[in-house]
Amino acid sequence: MSKRIITINRMYGSGGRAIGKALAEELGIGFYDRELIEIAAKKKNIPLGDLADVDEKRPGVWSFPVNHEIQINPEYLTIPMNDVLFELQRDIILSLSDKEDCVIVGRCANHILLDRTSVFIYAPFETRVKTIMERLDREEKSARKLVKRMDKERKAYYEFFTDENWLDMGQYDLCIDSSRFTTEEIVKILKEAYER
Repeated sequence: MSKRIITINRMYGSGGRAIGKALAEELGIGFYDRELIEIAAKKKNIPLGDLADVDEKRPGVWSFPVNHEIQINPEYLTIPMNDVLFELQRDIILSLSDKEDCVIVGRCANHILLDRTSVFIYAPFETRVKTIMERLDREEKSARKLVKRMDKERKAYYEFFTDENWLDMGQYDLCIDSSRFTTEEIVKILKEAYER
């Protein structure tokens, strides 16, 4: 039997990860974000750093360094590491959908699990810049560049692997501006959606 899963896509600096984690804790269910990379690395015995470098980034020409032992494996010889990671995470997400109730952040999970509750967390650009300045102790100029770069990477990744528009709110069940509600209020809204 398929399990209840909430997938969360988010703009950088909108607090989507923190909201997802708080929701999972409130519901007493699993939480998966970067944890998916760790599971993928263990599953295929690929160095975690190699996968983390390409996480939620669209494929480029890079795969493995030529001297890396896994390069000998024909399975990965000509496939960009981004594709390898996406397929591994896709398999893990599908497996989770049969095993446990959970919250999954990013990784195109809403597209992989079309029949589950999908959420998009966003906030105005200026609010997100201020959040990143505080969270990472960055100057405003640096925070602005980072927010733009991360949104651009997430958008390119999502659109490459799904052929959908990342910002098309019609593909999500709920779209929430995190600047208008507290984390606790958003968790309450999402808990109600989960329990339905």
